[in-house]
Amino acid sequence: MSINSIDYSEISSVSSKWEHKDESASNIAESKKQQAAARRRIELFRDIQASGLTIEEARELGLLH
Repeated sequence: MSINSIDYSEISSVSSKWEHKDESASNIAESKKQQAAARRRIELFRDIQASGLTIEEARELGLLH
């Protein structure tokens, strides 16, 4: 295949489809990041509760920001 036989309009249309998919993937990824952060925070609160600490004590110890 020669470089002169490449149809650049076809390449640009394909690349625009990839860009659209990348944007939707980043939106999904952001949602997953938020869910993961929420799960970690819930687990942190459960660990604090299980240890018998109060929220104020956990803040003083630097466990909560």
